[in-house]
Amino acid sequence: MAKTISAAWNRLISSPELQRSSHTVSAVGNTVYVFGGELQPREPRDNDVHKVTLGGNPSLSVSTIPNNTETSPSPSPRVGTATTTLHDKIYLFSGRGGPSMAAIEESGALWTLDTTASSWSLLQPSSPSSPSEEGYPSARSYHTLTSDPTASTIYLHAGCPASGRLGDLWSFSLADKSWKKLRDAPGPSRGGTSIAYTSCKIYRMNGFDGKEEIGGSLDVYDIASDTWETREFVADGTRGPGARSVAGLVGVEVPGKGSCLVTLFGESDPSAEGHLGAGKMLEDVWVYGIEDGEWAKVEAKEKPRGRGWFDAEVVKVDGRDAVVVVGGLGEGNERLDDLWVLTF
Repeated sequence: MAKTISAAWNRLISSPELQRSSHTVSAVGNTVYVFGGELQPREPRDNDVHKVTLGGNPSLSVSTIPNNTETSPSPSPRVGTATTTLHDKIYLFSGRGGPSMAAIEESGALWTLDTTASSWSLLQPSSPSSPSEEGYPSARSYHTLTSDPTASTIYLHAGCPASGRLGDLWSFSLADKSWKKLRDAPGPSRGGTSIAYTSCKIYRMNGFDGKEEIGGSLDVYDIASDTWETREFVADGTRGPGARSVAGLVGVEVPGKGSCLVTLFGESDPSAEGHLGAGKMLEDVWVYGIEDGEWAKVEAKEKPRGRGWFDAEVVKVDGRDAVVVVGGLGEGNERLDDLWVLTF
C-alpha cells in the first residue's frame, strides 16, 4: 500500500470557451493560456488563445486573444499539439489538422506566443535541413514538450507521425535556434506520453504503444550524460499509479517533500471506436518524491471527474506551486469545460 498525501482541489470556473480535449494548457505566472483542441472528434475547434488569470478576483472569467492573420501570423487550428513555457513566452510544435487531420509539417519551426504582446511569431531553425537528415524533428501529434529555464532549452519527445509511433528525444536551443537529436528513450515507442523537467533531469512515463497503455516504469533522462535510467514500480493503482496514456505529469515543489512529480488522470483502457470514442478514464492523482523515490497517493475531499486527453500545468498560488487542469474528455465521451487547481 502506497503512502498518502493530503491536498485540496478547487473548481474555479466552467466556461464554454474551455470545453475541449486534445488541447494545450500553459501558464505564465498565475495566468493560464488554453490553445487548440476539439469539441467534435477530429475537428479542430479554433486557433484563438483563451486565458484565465487566477487569484484576487473571486469571479473569474475567460478572455480571448483572437486569431488575426491579417495583422500577424498564427498557428492554424490543430489538435494533439504540445506547448512549453520559457519566461513570458509559450512555444508550440506541430500537431494534427487540416481536412485530412494529418500531422502538420512546419520544417522544424516553433510557434511562439509572446504573452506580453499577445502576438504569435514563427521561430525557424537557423540551419535548414530535413527530417531525413536528422536536422529537425518530423511532424507529429500527441507528442510532448518540456523545457529547462536555466539553459533556455526546449525538449521534444515521442508522438504519432504519419504512421506508427516515435520514441525520439530532441532539444532546441533558443540561443542558437538549432535542434539536436538526443538519445532515444527506452521502448516501446508511444503517443500520449508525458514528460516533465525538474531537478536538472527529464522524467517520462506512460503512453500508448498502439496495442496497450504503458505503465510500471519511470524513465529518467540525464541531460549532462545523454543517458536514460529506468525506475520500475508496481503499477496496480495501490502501490503505484496504474498504466495510462493522455494523462498529466508536472514537476512541483511540495511542502515537506521538496521536488516532486505529480501525475494525474488519463485513459487506462482505450475505446473500441478509437479516437471517436472514450475509454476508461482515471481520477487518481499520485506524487513521486525525487529524493526518496517513493509514490504517494493524493487524498482530497472533493475532486474532479476522471478524464483523459486534457492538459495540466504548474501555476503559482500564494507563492506556492499548484497544478491547474483544464477540460479534457470524460468517460461518457463528452468534452469537459472546467478549470481546477490542486494545492498541497
